[in-house]
Amino acid sequence: MSSVDAFIHTLRSLGDPREMASCVNADDAFAFHRDTNTHVHLPPNFSAFQSLGQALEMATNEGVNALGASNYYDYSVYGQFATLSVQKGIFPLFGIEIIALMDDLVESRTLINDPGNFGKIYICGKGITNFSPMSENSSRLLQTIRVNDSLRMNEMTRKLSTIFVNAGIDIPLTPDIIKERIATRTGVCLNTVYLQERHLAQAFQEAFYESTPVADRSEKLRAIFGASPKNAMDPVLVQNDIRTHLMKAGRPAFEPDTFVDFEHAYNLILALGGVPCYPTLADGAKPICAYEEPVEELIAKLRRLNVHTAEFIPNRNTPEVLSRYVHAMRDTGFVVTAGTEHNTQELLPIKPACLGGTPIPEDVQAIFREGACVLVAHQYLGLMGLTGFVESDGALNSHYGSDNERISFFRTLGEWILMKYQDATSQAN
Repeated sequence: MSSVDAFIHTLRSLGDPREMASCVNADDAFAFHRDTNTHVHLPPNFSAFQSLGQALEMATNEGVNALGASNYYDYSVYGQFATLSVQKGIFPLFGIEIIALMDDLVESRTLINDPGNFGKIYICGKGITNFSPMSENSSRLLQTIRVNDSLRMNEMTRKLSTIFVNAGIDIPLTPDIIKERIATRTGVCLNTVYLQERHLAQAFQEAFYESTPVADRSEKLRAIFGASPKNAMDPVLVQNDIRTHLMKAGRPAFEPDTFVDFEHAYNLILALGGVPCYPTLADGAKPICAYEEPVEELIAKLRRLNVHTAEFIPNRNTPEVLSRYVHAMRDTGFVVTAGTEHNTQELLPIKPACLGGTPIPEDVQAIFREGACVLVAHQYLGLMGLTGFVESDGALNSHYGSDNERISFFRTLGEWILMKYQDATSQAN
């Protein structure tokens, strides 16, 4: 029995999903006050976590009982994620994050949810269920993304190597060597590692430190960057400088992205059984990206894209702006969730909080808990072979008469599942 199959076995032990759903009264008010986090990146993605175990231990200690991963481009780690989650009594939510390009917004020079690149959009899939095994269609769609991304990382690695060698620093790094380092450090299989820009920056920083005496680092970096490093003794700041001075657009190691279009990304999410979800930056960018302001227009745009779920990373947001966006979205029938990403080396708490660690307002927190429960129910039903929150074409489940009726049912079912799951895993452990 594979790890994901073991998780499904645990879910099946909760009871017949049809009987469970028939017992749910959407007006029931369960006492669900545990915290949730629907967006983290787990190794081998670039991550603040050194291991899956560390992420789940933090979730346990901080009272987070539903944890969602949103990894890029390989999902082999989700088997172990599921196994360890069952042991901890945490409900694992499986997700995907994809970078795509909207050509019309490139031409109009519109910023979406990436403040540095016109027309570049991040889109997530929540509660994916069809990744093990993956269908032929999913594999084809995903392979296009993997090939494009790998070619770009290979070329950027070559350019970075040339820059360092020309500066008199022989750093023998190749994509394969960098992948081997990541696999060794995180304890994952080599063939599950797909490189990201942050991986390259970290690898070159580490190799630079290994080959350059401390006393020479500042001078050498100044020659390489053509500018003074922020702090040659701080590895994270050096990694950031490598990205800023060498890898960004217009810099010597930059390589243009070859993104898929939005439709390609959207179709992959649906093929994997997920709920398309828009990661909202809001005042995480200053000024707020044109695509996202005002929030009423953002809502209308997302509806036209057939996207009915949004997510925030609140540590980017002030409580005031977060509240304005979240309530506007929820009031118009959106499911709204929150995560932390943990896609840098800064090991923040795993319980989401607003900018500077300010607590999320409780009314907003309740909306995030509701959203996580909806995703729990969607993923559960999908794993049981039933229709979840959205249909296979991305349309909202048509069994319900209104957005609020649909959300209320899935929220209550999700709460019911979480309570039964916690009882089952506590007894088993």
